[in-house]
Amino acid sequence: MAPHLLAVAVAVAAIIATVSLLAPGAAAYPWPVCGTSNDFEPNSTYQANLNLLAAMLPNNVSASPVLYATAVVGAVPEQVWGMGLCRGDANASSCLACLTQAFQDLPNDCSYNKDAAIYYDPCTLHYSDVHTLADDDTGPTTMSYNINNNANVTSDPARFERLLAALVNATAEHAASNSTRRFATGEADADFDRQFPKVYALAQCTPDQTPAQCRKCLAGLISQSLDGFQNNIGGRVLWVNCTWRYETSPFFNGPAMVRLASSSSPPAAAAAGGGERKYSVFIVVLAVVLPTLAALNLVFCFCFWRRPAPQAKQSQPMYSTEAEDVETVDSMMIDVSALRAATGNFDESNKLGEGGFGAVYKPDSCWRTGVSFVQGVLPDGDEIAVKRLSKSSTQGVEELKNELALVARLRHRNLVRLVGVCLEQQERLLVYEFVPNRSLDLVLFGTDTREPLSWEQRYRIINGIARGLQYLHEDSQLKVVHRDLKASNILLDVEMNPKISDFGLARIFGRDQTQAVTSRVVGTYGYLAPEYLMRGNYSVKSDAFSFGVMVLEIVTGRKNNGSSHKSGDLLTTVWEHWEAGTVAELVDPSLGGSFPEGDVLRCIHIGLLCVQGDPAARPVMSSVVTMLGTDTVTLQAPSKPGFFARKSGTSTTVSADDGSI
Repeated sequence: MAPHLLAVAVAVAAIIATVSLLAPGAAAYPWPVCGTSNDFEPNSTYQANLNLLAAMLPNNVSASPVLYATAVVGAVPEQVWGMGLCRGDANASSCLACLTQAFQDLPNDCSYNKDAAIYYDPCTLHYSDVHTLADDDTGPTTMSYNINNNANVTSDPARFERLLAALVNATAEHAASNSTRRFATGEADADFDRQFPKVYALAQCTPDQTPAQCRKCLAGLISQSLDGFQNNIGGRVLWVNCTWRYETSPFFNGPAMVRLASSSSPPAAAAAGGGERKYSVFIVVLAVVLPTLAALNLVFCFCFWRRPAPQAKQSQPMYSTEAEDVETVDSMMIDVSALRAATGNFDESNKLGEGGFGAVYKPDSCWRTGVSFVQGVLPDGDEIAVKRLSKSSTQGVEELKNELALVARLRHRNLVRLVGVCLEQQERLLVYEFVPNRSLDLVLFGTDTREPLSWEQRYRIINGIARGLQYLHEDSQLKVVHRDLKASNILLDVEMNPKISDFGLARIFGRDQTQAVTSRVVGTYGYLAPEYLMRGNYSVKSDAFSFGVMVLEIVTGRKNNGSSHKSGDLLTTVWEHWEAGTVAELVDPSLGGSFPEGDVLRCIHIGLLCVQGDPAARPVMSSVVTMLGTDTVTLQAPSKPGFFARKSGTSTTVSADDGSI
C-alpha cells in the first residue's frame, strides 16, 4: 500500500477506535468534550495562561480573513495552546460572539481539564497543553463528536446512500482544493424521494492545512463514519482538525458551492448488464476517495520528477502557490517609463532616503500611467513612494522575489502596502504606499526639528509594531519571520501609526515550524538575538528580541548600538537600572517628565521580557499585545538580557552600508 494511503488507513482505524460520543438524535448545541490526560489547579499558572488565551483568541479569530487563529500562552509545562475556528459561512460578529461564549462555557463544562473542546453551530474552540498540528494523522481523537438524526429515508435507501456518498465526497474535495477557508457546501437532488427531495452537505478543515492534508483528514472521517449513518436523514462528525455534515433540509447560509444534478443515474449506480447493484456505503466512499488519492500521488510523482532539485531547503507558504504569486505580481506591473516620468528620471530632489538596498523616491508632479494610476496618487487617493534597488544592492534577485511574494499577499494596517512593481530595462522598482512621517529612527535619533514624540505617540507605535508582528507570526495566511526588525524599518504614517517595512530578508515558516538555521546571518547590528548571531538560529522569538530592543529605544530615546552608554550598550544599561530600581531615570528627557510612570515601567518590563537570553522565555507577540492592552495581567520577572556582542568597543560583525550584516 502506498505510504499516504497507509497513513489514511491508520488514521481511520484510530478514529474508529476512539470516537467518543454517539448521540441518538440531533441534540442541541453546544457539545463540550473533556480530555482525560491532565488537570490543572485552581489559580495556577495554567489557569492564568488560559485567561490570557480567552482575552485574545476570539478577537484574533474574528479578525482573521479565514475566521481561524491559534495562540500560545506561557511556557512549558504550563503553556496553553488554543485554536478557534468559525464556520466558513459565518460573519465576524457572530464568530466573535460564539467564541466569547465558548470561553465562558468550556472551563465550566470541563473544570480544570487541560485538554478540552466545545462545538457550537457557528464555531469550535479547542485548548490543550499539547499542540495540535495540521498534518497530525490522529490528532486529539477523543475530541470528536458524532451526531445522527434517527429519522430514515424509506423510498430507496440504497440509492440515497450512493447519492449521499457522491455528494459528501464532492463537497469535501471542493473544501480541500478550491477554498482558502477550507470550507465548502453542497446540494444534490434526490428526485426519487418525494418526502426528502434534496440533500445538503458541508465540509470544513482548519485553514492551516494544505489541500492534501485537508483531503486526507476528511477522507478519514467520511470513510469511517458515513456507513454508520446508513439511511438516516442527517448526520455530522465534529473534530478539531476537520468536520463534515449532511441533512435533508437546508442548514447553511448562501447558495451551495457544489451542485450535483438529478440523481436518476447517480455515480456507481449502474452495474454491468443493466441491473442495479447494491454497494456498501463504505465501499462507495473508498471508490471515490482512493482513486482521487492515487491520482494525486501520480501527479505528485510526475511533478517531483520534472522539478529540478532545490539548492537549499526553504520554508514554504501554507496558503499560496507559485502560480498564485506570479499572478499576483503580474497584476501589479507598472511601465518603467511612467515611473521615470514620475520621479523626474529619479532626480535627487525627489529622493526621500537611501540605504544598502537602494534609494526611495517620492513622485512630485501630476502624471498618468493609464487607467490604473495617477502620478503619485492611487485611485483611492493614497500617495505612493518608489523604491529603486541599486545595481550594487545587497538585496539580490532571491531577496527581491521573496519581498514581492511576501508583501503582495500581506494585508495589515501596521504593514507597508506594496501597490506596484516594475522589472524592465534592468530596473528593479517597487511601488509602495507613501508613509509621510518617514522612519522611526529619524524621528527618535535624527535631526528632525519637529516636536518630539509624546508618550501617547510612543505607546501607539509600540502597540502597533506588536500588532503587526502578531499578524506576521500568528494571524496571517503566511507565518513570517521578518529577520530585520529595526527602527529604520518602521515607517510612520500621517497620524504617527507605525508600519513595518522591508521584507527582503523575511522567511516563511510552516505552521508547525518553530525555528530554522542558516549559515548566512543577516540583519542589523544591535537588533540581532544572540542565538541568531552566534548559531544562525532564527524564529519568531528572534523577532521578539528585535522588538524588545525597539521598545527600550522608544522609551529611552537612545540607540542600542550607540556610544553614549556607560555600560557599553542600552540593554545592559536598562538592566542595571532595573535591578537598582532606578529605571525611570532612563526615560527620554524630551518627554520633560510628562508621562504616566506605571505605563512606562510596564513597557520597559515588556521590553526586558522580550530581550531575555533564553528564546523560550520570551513571550509570543499575541501575549505582548495582551500585556500592552491591560494592566490586570501580572508580568513575570525578566531574566538578564541576551549579551550584546562587542570587541574592543566595536561590533564583531561586518556591516554593509546600511548597517546590515
